Amino acid sequence: MDLFAVIMAGGVGSRFWPRSRQGKPKQLIPVFGENTMIQDTVKRLDGLIKNDNIYVITNQIQKPSVVEQLKNVPEANIIAEPFGKNTAACIGLASILIHNKSKDAVTIILPADHLIQDEKGFQETLSKAAKFAEHSDGLVTIGINPSRPETGYGYIQIIDKEIEKDIYKVQTFAEKPNLSTAIRFMEAGDFLWNSGMFIWKTEVILNEISLYLPELYEGMLELEKSIGTNKFDEILTKVYGQLVSVSIDYGIMEKSNKVYLIKGNFDWSDVGSWEEVYQLSKKDKNGNAQHGEIYAENSFGSYISNPNKFTAIVGLENIIVIDTDDALLICNRDNAQDVKHVVDYLKMNKKDDLL
Repeated sequence: MDLFAVIMAGGVGSRFWPRSRQGKPKQLIPVFGENTMIQDTVKRLDGLIKNDNIYVITNQIQKPSVVEQLKNVPEANIIAEPFGKNTAACIGLASILIHNKSKDAVTIILPADHLIQDEKGFQETLSKAAKFAEHSDGLVTIGINPSRPETGYGYIQIIDKEIEKDIYKVQTFAEKPNLSTAIRFMEAGDFLWNSGMFIWKTEVILNEISLYLPELYEGMLELEKSIGTNKFDEILTKVYGQLVSVSIDYGIMEKSNKVYLIKGNFDWSDVGSWEEVYQLSKKDKNGNAQHGEIYAENSFGSYISNPNKFTAIVGLENIIVIDTDDALLICNRDNAQDVKHVVDYLKMNKKDDLL
């Protein structure tokens, strides 16, 4: 099997403001440990996929940092989109580049900003999914058994009859639910978290793109003619300028009849907000997690990150404090998903120095 990986690394991580910025979003900063999240994503593929077969799709602002951080990935495999057009365009671009290199490629699609500590279980799941995709012409997604009624994740409903061990046909995709719906999903037992990871033959996903997103397919065919020439960047910009922004879930996965799910038997988090960081962090006897020199008196269930100066909190509960050189965030943990509204405000008011 000719196995490839595509790492999607163009996001801005707006719910991770103020540490996540346009030039250094959450995948390019160390959130847990010394490595950045994108470095850990590549490291998890050691022994499974050759470095020459790893592609990274990012953007113009982030590409220099990606190149610097991923010294073992060929620079020619790190591609900057001219502007963001969501995951369908990103995957179409990677797929045409890989298909040009290998007509028999099986490709694993991974976001750059997930936390997975069980590398062995992760690789075993990927290997099994890749073998299934190679022989079934299926579009395989990885589902995670929900451990709580999470409102920050999308869900996937399966048909409750195994095709193979841990592999199921997908019945439907569900958007991020409200709390009561998330509780209902958990109680139903046939809904899993949508991890945003995919495995398929490149030829199969390109065929599905031709069926359901024909304009994207035509654009990729036009781009294919310029691969390896000095016209590639010019054609890429032209093609992207004509594309509609659409996610791979909405554009393909919700419409295709070839979608399967493999259960991911490993720990997983997409670390989508500071609340996720709090949940995953070591806590003291009062339920506080801290990063830096922190004094907490009569305070409970809070996350404080300020590595640059002494910080004291007194009589507070359930809060998040994130301090950087030029910005300070204070919010209730229950509102961690709403931090992206701060970024929207900064954009509207042209405060680009804080983005």
